[in-house]
Amino acid sequence: MGVEAHATNERATGRTWTVRLDPVGRGRADVRVSCSRPACAAQVLPSAAVGRTAAVEHLKAHLRAGPAPRPSAYCACRAEECHTHIRPAGPRERPAPWRCGGAVVLAVVTDREGRWWRVMECCSRCAAAHPTAKIAATATAPDRTAPADDFRAAAASVPTVSAVGPHFSHTAAGASGAAAPHEVPAPRSERPPRPPRPTRQRARRGRIAQRFVPHELRPVALRDELTELGELFRAYQQRAEPDLAMLAELHVRKAKAFRAWAEVTADTGLRLDAERAEQAAATARLQHLHRSGQAPEGDGPAVTRLLTASAQWNHARAVLTHVAEHSPLPGPEARLLVVMLTLRTAQSGVGNLVGQDLKGLPLPDPEHLVGQLVECGWLDIAGTVDELIASRPENPTRIGVPSLTPDESDPGPFTFGRKMRPKLSGWAQRVVGEKKLRKAKTAADARLLALALATGVSLDGQLGPEGEGLPLEALASWCAVAPAELLELVDRLTATDWLTEVAVTDTVLTGRLTERVLPLSCPLA
Repeated sequence: MGVEAHATNERATGRTWTVRLDPVGRGRADVRVSCSRPACAAQVLPSAAVGRTAAVEHLKAHLRAGPAPRPSAYCACRAEECHTHIRPAGPRERPAPWRCGGAVVLAVVTDREGRWWRVMECCSRCAAAHPTAKIAATATAPDRTAPADDFRAAAASVPTVSAVGPHFSHTAAGASGAAAPHEVPAPRSERPPRPPRPTRQRARRGRIAQRFVPHELRPVALRDELTELGELFRAYQQRAEPDLAMLAELHVRKAKAFRAWAEVTADTGLRLDAERAEQAAATARLQHLHRSGQAPEGDGPAVTRLLTASAQWNHARAVLTHVAEHSPLPGPEARLLVVMLTLRTAQSGVGNLVGQDLKGLPLPDPEHLVGQLVECGWLDIAGTVDELIASRPENPTRIGVPSLTPDESDPGPFTFGRKMRPKLSGWAQRVVGEKKLRKAKTAADARLLALALATGVSLDGQLGPEGEGLPLEALASWCAVAPAELLELVDRLTATDWLTEVAVTDTVLTGRLTERVLPLSCPLA
């Protein structure tokens, strides 16, 4: 009997389950959507955006089909000892236990990056402690109807007749021979209107960086600044065109406000967010200087570069490094042709080519080189080599590089997208076909050296990081020439006004790119 009573009074623990969005593999675009409920099978989707939409719809389907929260359920947060939202104790304070209370709800909690969604059957007080929680359903209040005997007892305790007799508002004075104890109230239509009750305006609740600004945050100026910053960031995301100067200023204000917020609440996470905001402000400011053609420190000559951002510079170096490591044929002519074809097919493994693209390169026999690339299996072309050489812009030839074609198991060696590929290809064509290099009829090895020097300079054009120079052995290997031949190539570039202040040691080449070719450079910054 005692066992049965104990089982009857035991409360069921609140339900909880999680829907996750995880990458399938490193460097791959497809994602896996999984649910912790045993009846749900994982599914693989082609992109993070499609996977996030599927995960949200899966979660909504569970919420629509599942039962409502149970009024008597034991709070899931409390069952887990509140590890998800209790702030850790500081050096001079003790951790206080969380007090559950309020109606039982189904709360949906997610992370900032949108990688998982967790549903918990918990109390409303625990749900309010999660900054990202949203209430999906609330349990109905239990029926507290009093028994009939209680109602009878209450009715018996109420007197049925007043001590001074019944009073009716329509009884005239003296009708019963006695004056009415109270004045008869005026009709409702003749009464003066009541003054309106003052409405309580709820304080505006701000949100910034997936954090809610508390109503009780003090000082009030800090709370208002955080609220305004959140609105400004959301308004910036709706802009048609980016304004990096404005974005940098917003990040500076955010860093200052988050530092003040961290001082008030002693929250280490806020202090880390402030540091990240400072880094974001510096990055946005540097990108603005590059895009507007200004010097990084504001005191040097303006340089308007063909590739404007550090990500583009890194992608250009990645292509050159890949070609140096995977060139299928020896010699500078083959190396230069492989560079240009790689940039034409880098993103999807296929592209278009016309005869003028090959004739514009300093290649003594382009037909022979293309034929060798086709024979070794590195290049595929639609048609014959002669048809490729004779093709015109209105009827280009389709080409493909199998080693660059992505598939389910290999996304390819490059991470840039479709819009980045033509920018990199155009930059390489500008460097290789630079006016003075063409007039001097420089060979493929000298133009390969020009590409290497353009991607190995500092912001002010000095060769190597911090102007330390570039190793001669690495340059000779990239140009596919012997180290003894490299000095002649340096002299050619100096004669065509590419290099100045040149100094060559046994191991290092130092110097500076001329102002004329600085717009073609990709700094190491």
